[in-house]
Amino acid sequence: MSHAYVIEGGHPLKGEVACPGATKNSALKCIAACLLAPGTSTIRRITDIADLRWFADVLSHLGADLRYEDGVAEIAVPDRLHAEAPYEFVSRMRASTAVLGPLLAREGRAKVALPGGDFLGPRPIDLHLRGLELMGADIRVAHGFVEASAKELRGTQINLEYPSHGATENLVMAATLATGTTTLENAARDPEIGDLAAFLTLMGAKIEGAGTHTIVIEGVDELRPADFAVMPDRMVAATFLFATAAATGEVTVRDMEPGHLEMVLEVLSDAGMTIDVTDNSVHIVAEHRPKAVDVSTLPYPGFPTDLQPMAMAMLTLADGMSIVTENIYDARFFHVDELARMGADIRVERHYAAVRGVDELTGAEVRAADVSAGAALVIAGLAARGRTVVEDIIHIDRRYESLESLLSGLGADVQRVPGRERGPAAAVSPPA
Repeated sequence: MSHAYVIEGGHPLKGEVACPGATKNSALKCIAACLLAPGTSTIRRITDIADLRWFADVLSHLGADLRYEDGVAEIAVPDRLHAEAPYEFVSRMRASTAVLGPLLAREGRAKVALPGGDFLGPRPIDLHLRGLELMGADIRVAHGFVEASAKELRGTQINLEYPSHGATENLVMAATLATGTTTLENAARDPEIGDLAAFLTLMGAKIEGAGTHTIVIEGVDELRPADFAVMPDRMVAATFLFATAAATGEVTVRDMEPGHLEMVLEVLSDAGMTIDVTDNSVHIVAEHRPKAVDVSTLPYPGFPTDLQPMAMAMLTLADGMSIVTENIYDARFFHVDELARMGADIRVERHYAAVRGVDELTGAEVRAADVSAGAALVIAGLAARGRTVVEDIIHIDRRYESLESLLSGLGADVQRVPGRERGPAAAVSPPA
């Protein structure tokens, strides 16, 4: 059954909320890394999101077993793995490509369907494949599958054309069991890369430079299972901050890493919010409508593309004109038309959006096209006058566990209800 959110807007947010672990962007990659070592690994501080359940299906087909209870996942990995991840599983989520490197390193071969997930424009995995080829893999792409084989992966120098988060993760995992030393230049610097490297190090990997543009991995003969707690989810933490800025109020987000959100906090401060930071929390006070501020997405440590829709939701109510520039994904403006249904004044030209702030948004029925767009529509609904219905919240469930409960704890009026059933011809949103 599909579900929707019904939001009665106009309630300022107030209180304290704990930031959960980064299940979507960190834990899933650590779970993929578990495939590198036979035995049972434990990943802690994770949430029961849709992507975790789907990824468990992928692992099951590979011969591994994921069991989840109360924020802890145990991943049992056999001595031998089935090396094919079929389309029916991989099509649901792009993170499934993270099994490519571990399978190739462990089994010497892998057959993985080309990925699905949120439709944000072309996101080819060419960088993953070129790096694996430099390490000695034979790669063939045909009939919707990547087929890779290697008698032996060898350490080498890899220069990424772009600091791809996914390619960095896949190549680091593959390199842990390669012969010799791999140097990865122009690597992604996201905090989740450092989290993955910390977990791999617990498994016995030798990795230096994670979090910088140059990562050096010295291959080892084998890895062992490990027990690890993932980092806080910076995207979820920022969601509460932008929600407060849009709906007004006073909220403390605790159990987070403020240093992971420096650009976000700068944008919120420039927008007129009062921000107080401690080692593990952010306190935000929003007493009036935001000021206009320009936002431009860039790879970390720049402003995250995943948070662009939420920033835009806030800026629809800003005093003045803001320019939002999307430099990462070609199709990250699916939320614009839905925000316009709520009264937002936004004009898009290629990868630029001019957002002229309005005095108020009004509730409407809207649809979530992807994870971040869905969160943006919830934020807009919290700030709008009247009732907003957000359909297709399965997209939101891919990152957030019970977002309605977390927001209700801050004084919002959000309810999960059965969604409208749609036939295939009526479905217009991109697949998840």
